[in-house]
Amino acid sequence: MPDETPQLAPPEAEIAVSPAVDAGDRERLLHGTHHAPHSVLGAHPVPGGVAFRAFRPYARAVTVVSGGMTVDLHDDGDGFFSGLLPLREVPAYRLRVMYEGTELETEDAYRFLPTLGELDLHLIGEGRHEQLWTVLGAHPMTHQGVDGTRFSVWAPNAQGVRVAGSFNFWDGAGFPMRSLGSSGVWELFVPGIGEGELYKFEITRPDGSKTLRADPMARRTEVPPATSSIVTSSRYEWGDAQWLERRAEVPAHRAPLSVYEVHLPSWRPGLTYRQLADQLPAYVKDLGFTHVELMPVAEHPFGGSWGYQVTGFYAPTARLGTPDDFKYLVDALHRAGIGVIMDWVPAHFPRDEWALAEFDGRPLYEHSDPLRAAHPDWGTLEFDFGRREVRNFLVANALYWCEEFHIDGLRVDAVASMLYLDYSREPGEWTPNEHGGRENLDAVAFLQEMNATVYRRVPGVVTIAEESTAWDGVTRATHHRGPSGFGGLGFGLKWNMGWMHDSLEYMSHEPVHRKYHHGEMTFSMVYAYSENYVLPISHDEVVHGKRSLVSKMPGDWWRQRADLRAYLGFMWAHPGKQLLFMGQEFAQGAEWSEAHGPDWWLLDPHYGAEADHRGVRDLVRDLNTVYRATPALWQYDTEPAGFRWVTGDAADDNVLAFLRYDADGSPLLAVSHFAPVVRHDYRIGVPDDVPAWHETLNTDVARYGGSDVTNPDPVKPEPQGWHGLPASIRLTLPPLATVWLRPA
Repeated sequence: MPDETPQLAPPEAEIAVSPAVDAGDRERLLHGTHHAPHSVLGAHPVPGGVAFRAFRPYARAVTVVSGGMTVDLHDDGDGFFSGLLPLREVPAYRLRVMYEGTELETEDAYRFLPTLGELDLHLIGEGRHEQLWTVLGAHPMTHQGVDGTRFSVWAPNAQGVRVAGSFNFWDGAGFPMRSLGSSGVWELFVPGIGEGELYKFEITRPDGSKTLRADPMARRTEVPPATSSIVTSSRYEWGDAQWLERRAEVPAHRAPLSVYEVHLPSWRPGLTYRQLADQLPAYVKDLGFTHVELMPVAEHPFGGSWGYQVTGFYAPTARLGTPDDFKYLVDALHRAGIGVIMDWVPAHFPRDEWALAEFDGRPLYEHSDPLRAAHPDWGTLEFDFGRREVRNFLVANALYWCEEFHIDGLRVDAVASMLYLDYSREPGEWTPNEHGGRENLDAVAFLQEMNATVYRRVPGVVTIAEESTAWDGVTRATHHRGPSGFGGLGFGLKWNMGWMHDSLEYMSHEPVHRKYHHGEMTFSMVYAYSENYVLPISHDEVVHGKRSLVSKMPGDWWRQRADLRAYLGFMWAHPGKQLLFMGQEFAQGAEWSEAHGPDWWLLDPHYGAEADHRGVRDLVRDLNTVYRATPALWQYDTEPAGFRWVTGDAADDNVLAFLRYDADGSPLLAVSHFAPVVRHDYRIGVPDDVPAWHETLNTDVARYGGSDVTNPDPVKPEPQGWHGLPASIRLTLPPLATVWLRPA
């Protein structure tokens, strides 16, 4: 504040106006419907000097303080104060506000210029602001030399918007925001407000009613069930530069990718992000997984949704700590050499009245057609993918997690529900697109834009679609058109739901019946190269009465574990990346529950059957170890040259055998035997250019809990052709087991 007293105007200056707020502006400010409060409040040159106007509900008196001058403003009633000072120009000033029992001196929020520039507003209007989180929401900053927080929100249908929070006793009356042109954005810089303050936006709807809403762009929230947004900024210093530089060297579909899926709140219940950082990276690294996939981290009100009904798209859930705490966890995983994939849910959002639903009094984030807006399966609302600003909100959100939190991959949930207008809808409940089809053209365009933008801006990141239909070109480039006429969606990988469903169906049958279902294990190879696939054994398969993975297997406990081990060996050898949900790596018998997480007690050395569970976990570790060291198992995952059937039709024997090849032609032979008998001298066709084969992995060895039927010595080919190959070997096939062999 300058010390000099403002220069007074000459005494003959004519006073031609009243400084008081006129009746119309006064009414709009009182009712929260003023679009331009800065044009009325604050200090404004007028004939006769400078008019000072303040709107301070509950204040007893307001004084203008400028240099050595203090002037009391006139109390105009209803919280309005005004005065006309005979000054030549608007001075630097502060307001001294007297309330009952207290007095404070503060900057006047209505003396500041807008904090958002024309370019930002233009990009928002175009739906192309790729760093939207840097301009909307609450941002502590220094503006015109003053510390405070900028609040900004998109609410184009609102008659008015005010900021309410812990700093004004949740009464936003004295904090009206200004509308910035036709952008639909409202903005207010509040001086003296900093990190940790709670806030919401009080919106006056088109019908004049009021609604108090959490910030759609909030980067931090209260711990549910509390719903306020929190002013925050990050001070985290990353230590993963080496990881980020290296991750873009090889595309995900040509690299080893073995994923451990985790529900963070229940992996070790009660742990915070930082406590998880002390345990999760070491556990995942020990088991040899290349990545973790985190079930949704974004804030959600109901824990039972597991994060799939999001209200705070830009805020890591506060249940486990602050945004910087979450960064600490990601950083720790990176420093342990583990990539981080995050479930991302752009398909829908819940109807909570304090969140996105009819945010400004009309459908805004959701589609204006109630039939298009209502998600039939989950009681939620679908985003309006045809609206520029909504697409921008979501595309920027994908970038936000990748750029601000160094996320390495986004697994996009419920893609099928986005792509089809008739998804879970009966005839008459949906309207065809402009071509008469069932495809949601807006959603297609959104997914293409999201993928193209993420891959352009964030090298090394992979996007993964959970898409359960035969949509053409999920992992095809967006500029390449397919037979359907659509360009590809542009994902890097797609969950292979067909493989998952068919193979689990096969495994659920008693071995004596499996020969009648043999095609369920071979059919996946008919379409294996139609997309870039992930083989998912996810949380969805071990909840809601579906039973845990080991419990899906028939027979007694020994056979269940043997089947599980054989199945995992088959899965890790099959073309495609692997994903395994927590608890399944040690053969948990119970379904997963978010209330208590995995049954870690099964691994307690004092538990009688601990060795059974430890054996399965040891197998998973060895599968990952051999997998990562064997390019044949991942280098050509998406190219037919990387696979050859040896026998896919030995249904009567419950045997499947195939070769995997790396870029140099080096093979791995995988033989899965899903019958509970030992087969001696079982002849398998092999190439004739390998002098001998050795068993590199056998799911039946004793330390995994098996019967220890092995092939301990190198196996030399015989010149007898078999299975269409020029040579053959004779193996002992263990019961319910998978064997991998490499050139000796």
